[in-house]
Amino acid sequence: MPIDPEVHVTTTSENPAHTRTETDSLGSVEIPAEAYWGVHTMRALENFPISKRPISVYPELIVALASVKQAAARANHDVGVLDRQKAAWIDDACQRIIDGAYHEQFVVGVIQGGAGTSTNMNANEVITNVALELAGYGRGRYDVLHPIDDVNRSQSTNDTYPTALKLAMTFSLTTMLDELELLRRSFAAKGREFHSVLKVGRTQLQDAVPMTLGQEFHGFATTLGEDLERLRETIKLLGEVNLGATAIGTGITADPGYAARAVAHLSAITGQQLVTAPDLIEATSDTGVFMTFSSALKRSAIKLSKICNDLRLLSSGPQAGFGEINLPPRQAGSSIMPGKVNPVIPEAVSQVAYAIAGADVTVTMAAESGQLQLNAFEPVIAHSLLQSITWMRQACWTLRVNCVDGITANTDHLAAMVGSSVGMITALIPFIGYSEASAVAKLALATGRPVADLVVEAGLMTRQAVEAQLVPSKLSGIGPITQAIPVIDLQGEPAE
Repeated sequence: MPIDPEVHVTTTSENPAHTRTETDSLGSVEIPAEAYWGVHTMRALENFPISKRPISVYPELIVALASVKQAAARANHDVGVLDRQKAAWIDDACQRIIDGAYHEQFVVGVIQGGAGTSTNMNANEVITNVALELAGYGRGRYDVLHPIDDVNRSQSTNDTYPTALKLAMTFSLTTMLDELELLRRSFAAKGREFHSVLKVGRTQLQDAVPMTLGQEFHGFATTLGEDLERLRETIKLLGEVNLGATAIGTGITADPGYAARAVAHLSAITGQQLVTAPDLIEATSDTGVFMTFSSALKRSAIKLSKICNDLRLLSSGPQAGFGEINLPPRQAGSSIMPGKVNPVIPEAVSQVAYAIAGADVTVTMAAESGQLQLNAFEPVIAHSLLQSITWMRQACWTLRVNCVDGITANTDHLAAMVGSSVGMITALIPFIGYSEASAVAKLALATGRPVADLVVEAGLMTRQAVEAQLVPSKLSGIGPITQAIPVIDLQGEPAE
């Protein structure tokens, strides 16, 4: 059995603590004996106590990192720079992490200096020590398997970290798009449910022409469908990686055949269609794809927030507001006003949209601030985008399950508003003319009487003719007006 490294035991009468000593170019550090991470991770914990959020809050990133390291080990064995035994150990350790084990050992903060070096080293150390343990060695036996010489062979943070980030975004985006699609379907289902419910449309918050509530909800579904397509387009952009570029894109320290093999293995491991960037110098220094993705995500979030604003308006009241629809009551709305229920789900979703819009600014500034051959600010890009995707996914879920699926229409109230709306006169303009329609609208507003009655009383159309036009299908534009109805004169006879 291999001999374990020296384990230093520091004890007090109250709290015995076991540690092991690890050394880097800066000196020696005591590491908790039970930790799978090592000296480089410890220094990151000391240097970046900022976010209080470890990278493990994004499990997709941990899986992506392990996938990259697994692909690298296989490629290194293929080109003959890593022996079969070491490659097998690394492969096994990576697979266990991909399957969900050891994620709690990825402890460095999401905000860190060094362009992601701390994250890369955290991964190297955990994979090494997991592999050592599986092989029967003690943690820290880097003379047997080394975090840099073996696990990080043919790699640099500058190619493994952005590759893992693109993969993590793809993994996370896929599940987010599933939720967005379910939300789109939910709005579409409400569109079908409300297809014949007539209501007053509004422009600039003022009464406009009639429409159906179904058309309104169908419009919500359509706008979400458009964003689904825009976001799906970004997956292909994320599939272009710089794995094999090493430090700045020249591929220094890597075998000439390594890059192609590593990307091929990574595609097979992840099931993603990945390609090597045509210009590795450019791909290592440029973060434009993250701006493109961030912009598309922001667009989707802002449009979703607009929909939530509409839901809040349409459900406002219930007595002194629009009161057209009812949102499911989710919780008491006030500590002082009994019976008050607030639109808390749409409010929460809008706040997610504001955060995503702010994250887009962060991504933009970080992308602009990169210098020369590397952008050092990818950690904040990673955190901003992965958080945005996660929040957007959860926002879509709660909006669908806790709000949209339970929306009902106040049909009687809607019918009453349509019946008294002067906006219906617009549908009669082809038959009575704009000037007569304006006069009727003015009188209707002054008296509060229905437009239909005033048109008939003025002798402009027969009751039958008016009713033929003021049906939901024609008022909402669903059914076309096939022919003009003759305008009658003031004596009630058809005009010549």
